[in-house]
Amino acid sequence: MAQKQILIICGEASGDLNAGNLAKEILKIDPQIKICAVGGENLKRAGAEIIYDIKELSVLGFFDVLKKLPKFFRLKDFILRKISEDKPDAVVLVDFSGFNLRLAKAMNKSIPAIYYVSPQVWASRAGRIKTIKEYISKMIVLFKFEEDFYKKYGVSVDFAGHPLLDIVRPSMKKEEFCRKFSLAPNKTTIALLPGSRKSEVKKILPVMLKSAGLISKKIKNIQFVIAKSPQVDWDVYNHLTNHQKFELETVEGKTYDCLDVSSFALVASGTATLETAIMQKPFAVIYKMGLLNYLLYRPQVKVPFIGMVNIVAGKKIVPEFIQFSATPEKISAEVLNILHNPSEIQRIKEDLARVRASLGEKGAASRAARIILDFLK
Repeated sequence: MAQKQILIICGEASGDLNAGNLAKEILKIDPQIKICAVGGENLKRAGAEIIYDIKELSVLGFFDVLKKLPKFFRLKDFILRKISEDKPDAVVLVDFSGFNLRLAKAMNKSIPAIYYVSPQVWASRAGRIKTIKEYISKMIVLFKFEEDFYKKYGVSVDFAGHPLLDIVRPSMKKEEFCRKFSLAPNKTTIALLPGSRKSEVKKILPVMLKSAGLISKKIKNIQFVIAKSPQVDWDVYNHLTNHQKFELETVEGKTYDCLDVSSFALVASGTATLETAIMQKPFAVIYKMGLLNYLLYRPQVKVPFIGMVNIVAGKKIVPEFIQFSATPEKISAEVLNILHNPSEIQRIKEDLARVRASLGEKGAASRAARIILDFLK
């Protein structure tokens, strides 16, 4: 029997993480399968053959997309040629919807397209549901409400649960972490998670730092820790954190440990909001983008919240500070209000526990791998 082959396509760090865990589980179940991928380090470590490295693909906003359009067109042509030559048994599209849905359309059902980590069609640009229904053979979703949404439109869909449940945990004990990164274990700690892209960090971290400065004037014995993304150069953080007048450490690649030692967090909207929820830490969502990008995207968003935890909960359980409302004065006032209110902290923790419970059981990547392999049979 001919060796089965899967082509996996992702385009960003979070997609590579999910795709890498998926590939690892597929190969655990069936080591004979050949996996090729447009991806990064996680997919490579999992055993996939990288046919295109995604380092330069990450984009934020409409104008960033425009700048990289020629690169995306070349990549699409390259993938279509690869599909034509290798004839894989399926293409697995992971997140990265702006590119992946166009690719699915261009493939035109020549081979099955399976989608893992759904585009947020329930939040904006609902017209994409037609493309999904026509060109995607199987949707594998992370949230229960997404399964209900797709079933309503007659799309073949399976709920696998959220893969973050398997990976969100600290890598060391609190005492060891504090000792290693010069944090005082007896002080109140607030974690700052300003995003994983350079453009996000440059927009969001200054707001977080100014908010931290205001909070530090009102609370004694407080310290702050920045969870640095390995994808963003140290120079970006060093430039922004120079001359801060409060206690601040920057730690790379230890987001879950930063959250573990914290009482509260300021978190850029995105995957990190769910990671913080899984760690059961009260937090506030902060997001800013370029003004023109914001004006272009805002009218397309049809849900009342931007933070994934609020969307999953169906109500506002943590505060959100988006674009014009993301001011240090508003953010610091709300954080101080929460920190001085034990019953509000308890309420947030209970709501976050319910969100965590709604994400399913551990083993999502393994379930997704079995869905894909069953589909191939």
